[in-house]
Amino acid sequence: MSDDPGQMLLIYDDPSDQRSLSLDDASSTEESPDDNNLSLEALHNAIPYLGQIFLTHDAAYEFYSTFAKRCGFSIRRHRTEGKDGVGKGLTRRYFVCHRAGNTPIKTLSEGKPQRNRRSSRCGCQAYLRISKLTELGSTEWRVTGFANHHNHELLEPNQVRFLPAYRSISDADKSRILMFSKTGISVQQMMRLLELEKCVEPGFLPFTEKDVRNLLQSFKKLDPEDENIDFLRMCQSIKEKDPNFKFEFTLDANDKLENIAWSYASSIQSYEIFGDAVVFDTTHRLSAVEMPLGIWVGVNNYGVPCFFGCVLLRDENLRSWSWALQAFTGFMNGKAPQTILTDHNMCLKEAIAGEMPATKHALCIWMVVGKFPSWFNAGLGERYNDWKAEFYRLYHLESVEEFELGWRDMVNSFGLHTNRHINNLYASRSLWSLPYLRSHFLAGMTLTGRSKAINAFIQRFLSAQTRLAHFVEQVAVAVDFKDQATEQQTMQQNLQNISLKTGAPMESHAASVLTPFAFSKLQEQLVLAAHYASFQMDDGYLVRHHTKLDGGRKVYWVPQEGIISCSCQLFEFSGFLCRHALRVLSTGNCFQVPDRYLPLRWRRISTSFSKTFRSNAEDHGERVQLLQNLVSTLVSEAAKSKERLDIATEQTSILLSRIREQPVSSLALRDISSSVPRNF
Repeated sequence: MSDDPGQMLLIYDDPSDQRSLSLDDASSTEESPDDNNLSLEALHNAIPYLGQIFLTHDAAYEFYSTFAKRCGFSIRRHRTEGKDGVGKGLTRRYFVCHRAGNTPIKTLSEGKPQRNRRSSRCGCQAYLRISKLTELGSTEWRVTGFANHHNHELLEPNQVRFLPAYRSISDADKSRILMFSKTGISVQQMMRLLELEKCVEPGFLPFTEKDVRNLLQSFKKLDPEDENIDFLRMCQSIKEKDPNFKFEFTLDANDKLENIAWSYASSIQSYEIFGDAVVFDTTHRLSAVEMPLGIWVGVNNYGVPCFFGCVLLRDENLRSWSWALQAFTGFMNGKAPQTILTDHNMCLKEAIAGEMPATKHALCIWMVVGKFPSWFNAGLGERYNDWKAEFYRLYHLESVEEFELGWRDMVNSFGLHTNRHINNLYASRSLWSLPYLRSHFLAGMTLTGRSKAINAFIQRFLSAQTRLAHFVEQVAVAVDFKDQATEQQTMQQNLQNISLKTGAPMESHAASVLTPFAFSKLQEQLVLAAHYASFQMDDGYLVRHHTKLDGGRKVYWVPQEGIISCSCQLFEFSGFLCRHALRVLSTGNCFQVPDRYLPLRWRRISTSFSKTFRSNAEDHGERVQLLQNLVSTLVSEAAKSKERLDIATEQTSILLSRIREQPVSSLALRDISSSVPRNF
């Protein structure tokens, strides 16, 4: 006989309590323990034995379950005799192998799909029987039958733990999983994090990825009406904690949630400075409730995506989109963006024209290009990549005339005259083609790298959807995580040593004002400006590359008013002066970039500072402390170089003069005096 309990074939039965055990009409073989050669003392506390006493039937179940796990199988409760609260109550219980019995044949329903899943039951006869004994008012449970003969292979220790009976998620782990889901990480990443936290080898958690997915899915299987109520309660709860959190919703005729939009305090603060160009991504759906999802996103002064707001809609019609845009501008104190980029949606286009008449509507190029494979791959075949390269060349052209000629040649070359997608693209060219958009500010959000960063941010809270009520909190966690990551990126950028490449005063001046991200964009133009020649004309300047004999860009400069503009419209499009304008400024002995061409949205401003300043605007003492902190930062930054110190001294003197010109009323003095603590 092997020492491994998993290989033992044991059959015990108490002759004083003989009954047949029916496992789906299959009787087990029972014999007296006297026929076995096993020592009960050796098996005590390891293997069930006849006469073994348990205080409760649950204790017997746990003991048998532990034994089964060592052997390589699991158990389930099979049958009881007696009934609680009736007569003597429960008198006998049977626990059997998880593969006991046989699965009954299902009746097939016509037209209804059936799951063809193989059953694990195979009529195994292993079991444990316990009977209740009551003596002198004390109740015990005694083992009266036991068989450990299996008609199937037992599992190895590294396999048995995958049986459902031994997989469980503790309450603490459930809380961690739900917290992880709110951050938007995948189930696979959750498993790795939990393994690291618990210091277990990969794959050795007491549950599987399937169990985690089932847990998350269970939160979706709730009554939709209850979900809507919980969602609104969650929004109200956030509102009570943060009065600056904003949300709006509508109910239909049956008082069911129809639309809801929301935005966070930090998002509204970011929008004040960076809401000039906005992407409204409507290409996603919240699968938990099958509702279209709209997300407003922008880009901050460090080139990092920032979240502005969310909306869930029941329908994608003109009325719904108009309501969404109204709610968004309401959150942002009535301020509409200069430019809004969206997917191609006729109802949304009409809604923007009605609700944001002064806003330039453009199409996100990455949303357009994302449809190309399904539109053109089959028709163009091997020529698809060549056509796509030509499309991108046309897209990046500078003049409308060049685009129109190039598009005509492209259609002829690839034989696309009758292609409806090509015709639709051409009809909407003013919404996506850069030659038509260069006079509008897009904050660089047409770049491929920027689109990837925005999509990665959106996927963060779409990848782990749970309940609708948790989604608003889920987004809040993702936004907060993004805000923290942005602060780290900001610090990393500011700690980088900026390398000056031209040695021009304009370059060092711009480096002291702009963020490292923004300065790198302007620096590219400063370096290129050295390769251009400028020629003064009657109505401005002609600037062209030194190797060219004709062509060029027209630059208009009014030094007295500090106004400069170029026909390439790079500043209007990106917020950075172009090489042509910089060349003219350099020729005109201008040693600083004019202040108006270093926009606030690209400067070294701290959104956390502006947030703190506004939140404490009514507290005089805190504002003084805040100003002292700002001055301290100014001194430390200015002292790093002579150039910085000169700028700080000059600008501070100007600022001080302006402040002294402001009158101070006696009422204001009393308010300040009352806010200062007195010692009596």
